[in-house]
Amino acid sequence: MNSTPVANRVRIAFFGRRNAGKSSLINAVASQSVAIVSDVPGTTTDPVSKTMEILPLGPCVVTDTAGLDDTGALGELRVKRTLAVLEVSDIAVLAVPCGAEATEEDRRVVADCRARNVPVIVARTKRDLAPDAPLGEGEIAVSAATGEGVDTLRAAIAAAVPQEPPRPLVADLVERGDVVVCVCPIDAAAPKGRLILPQQQTIRELLECGCAALVCRPSELKAIVARVGPGNVKFAVTDSQAFAEVDAALPKEIPLTSFSILFARLKGDLKSLCAGADAIKSLKDGDTVLVSEGCTHRRQCGDIGTVKLPAWLRKFTGRDLKFVFSSGGTFPVGDGGPLPALVVHCGGCMLTRRAVMARIARCEAAGVPVVNYGVAIALMHGIKAHPETCMVERCAK
Repeated sequence: MNSTPVANRVRIAFFGRRNAGKSSLINAVASQSVAIVSDVPGTTTDPVSKTMEILPLGPCVVTDTAGLDDTGALGELRVKRTLAVLEVSDIAVLAVPCGAEATEEDRRVVADCRARNVPVIVARTKRDLAPDAPLGEGEIAVSAATGEGVDTLRAAIAAAVPQEPPRPLVADLVERGDVVVCVCPIDAAAPKGRLILPQQQTIRELLECGCAALVCRPSELKAIVARVGPGNVKFAVTDSQAFAEVDAALPKEIPLTSFSILFARLKGDLKSLCAGADAIKSLKDGDTVLVSEGCTHRRQCGDIGTVKLPAWLRKFTGRDLKFVFSSGGTFPVGDGGPLPALVVHCGGCMLTRRAVMARIARCEAAGVPVVNYGVAIALMHGIKAHPETCMVERCAK
């Protein structure tokens, strides 16, 4: 469980009106005190997520949400944040007390789940208080106090996990015995003592495929390739910000891609992200560019999102551009605010595929082009990404 990245875990969100028993239900399903339980309506004020392992499901992320019937100006904001959780949820559990009629808010969640193709399970809570209340089709009666129905609910959640074929990161690009060079810059923005998640996962999958992953910095690339022999290297993967240096040092017969481009294919729609790159050339003076990252890492000197990308975009376009930034669960496109002319999004290594695809869909619905870090950086260095091969077109010497 501890080795499963958050972005690879099934996300289960619990919804319901205030005092519907959501928090007690979560604690019962998790077999631990995850959520604060109180008789005071509105105890849960914001979505709260926790990573855990629930058998027979396995590693997952469980989210407790605010009541769907919260009131007032602040309550409306809480409900809005609650409903936004559906964008990143794989399974929804709707808590409705036994004997109570489903409300308009309950029906709205069910309708939203169906529209998003999110499986929804209706858990009739507080069964011990209404043991004879009838159940609707597919509803599960649960009592957090007695434990009745908890195992049935766990099994239903596990059975509802969307069964999608595994998406390869690099497995379909290699064969056993291949040699792949992974170029990992170590600069001021690199975390101390470890590689970043895209690098870790790429190297791990290469090893699982029976390949040799040669890891080096850009400055050692030329010597490493010469020692191995260019004809023995299947392709190279680089951090996007080192595209120019790596392209110059790598023999032209060796295909090249980036960790960000690989993750764009894994988590999103690489074809649409490559198409969005064309919008970079059309930016005008005064246009706003949203640079969005899915994680909340501490930004440092020379940060790629807030420093390097804006500088590259201004230099490449020759335009006086404005930049806004978002990170983590915040993605302002389509929330009623002013729309940017372009969204440049990270590889999404800390987001689920559902979350990345939801962001792409929001951009498409708003008519805003969206491009991935790796694709954008390649373009600005004269390197074109090809969605069919996942590789880039190398610069001529």
